[in-house]
Formats: sequence, structure tokens, C-alpha cells
Amino acid sequence: GVVVESLRIKAEKLRSLSYDNVLAEYMGIGTMTENPIRVFFIQNLTDAVLMFSFDGIDDTFPLAPHSYFLTDVTANKASGEGFFTKVGQRFYVKQFGDVPTQGSVYVSCFYAEP
Repeated sequence: GVVVESLRIKAEKLRSLSYDNVLAEYMGIGTMTENPIRVFFIQNLTDAVLMFSFDGIDDTFPLAPHSYFLTDVTANKASGEGFFTKVGQRFYVKQFGDVPTQGSVYVSCFYAEP
């Protein structure tokens, strides 16, 4: 028969950045990832449109106030299949128009463990 590898979803520690640390230039949101990430959830819980980046240089996508970006890049694959964010990935944010006056941004990251 076919042997199916069982994987469990695990979460890395929550990453966040308060509105008063979101500047005109890119700021890192928390620390770099410690695992290859399969699913990540970015929340803009500030009161301003913000721009996000995967490298701190190039704009990747804007997020409206009180909205989120959720991506499942490889949740339904075996341990070595699909694509993942790299170990050491950091997420970045900057102002995109109005300056935020309240709230925070959050990044939740999930990886697989046998």
C-alpha cells in the first residue's frame, strides 16, 4: 500500500509592529522565520492603508485598514513538496499614504512538523 506521511501544523511566535513604528521606509515586522513557512497570515489592524514587502526593498502588496492577506502556499503537500517561504524570511511594512494613528500589524506563520 501507499505510505502517507503524517504532518502536524505548528505555529511560530506571533510577529507584530505597532502603528507608531510604521514609518515612511520599510520596517521589519518582528524577527525572521525559523522554519520553512507553509501558511502565513498578515493583518493590518491599523487605521491606514499600508504597503508590505518580502524583502524590505520592493513593494509587494498594499493592505487596506482592518484587513488581511492569507496565503496557503503548501498546506496540502507532503513534507518536501510544493514551495515554502525560506528559513530566515522577514516581512516588512511601510506607510502608503496616510500615517497610521492606532493599531498594529501582525504576521502569523505556520509550518509542518512530522
